[in-house]
Amino acid sequence: MVSKIFIALVLFVSFLSADMFERGGKSFGASLGAGSSFGQTYTVLGVNANYFLVDNLSVGVGYRGWFGASPEQHEATLESNYYVPLSTKFYPYLGAFVRETFVNSNYIDDYETYGAKAGVAMILAKNTFLSFGYVVEYFSDCQVGECSSSYPELVFGLAF
Repeated sequence: MVSKIFIALVLFVSFLSADMFERGGKSFGASLGAGSSFGQTYTVLGVNANYFLVDNLSVGVGYRGWFGASPEQHEATLESNYYVPLSTKFYPYLGAFVRETFVNSNYIDDYETYGAKAGVAMILAKNTFLSFGYVVEYFSDCQVGECSSSYPELVFGLAF
């Protein structure tokens, strides 16, 4: 089972073709963090891409690799986020995701998780935002033991 994931820092760089959070906007990001799983500590590296279908609603795909311990893990994620236009500076957000984890091991099966997240994004400048949130993730095949994980989320975004 995957134990709680503690992400110390997430770096997220975005490139938007439209204004932030508006229809037609696109973002591409990278993340760096740390996590623990199977009693091991990992370096977690990721990339993702999002597209705003309508103002404030994005859909996206992502990849994260867990490196530096055994077994190696690779995650593919589908997600959607909605940013509530509370003001011109603050955008609370809600999100949902499903994730498939591929474990490089003969003894551990691949598994699927799903979850939700919530937080607030703060516009720092025309092309920059910072968001703080919390993620809750559930393991779909869980029979016994830890069936969920939760962790903080910190995102720094640059729009171009």
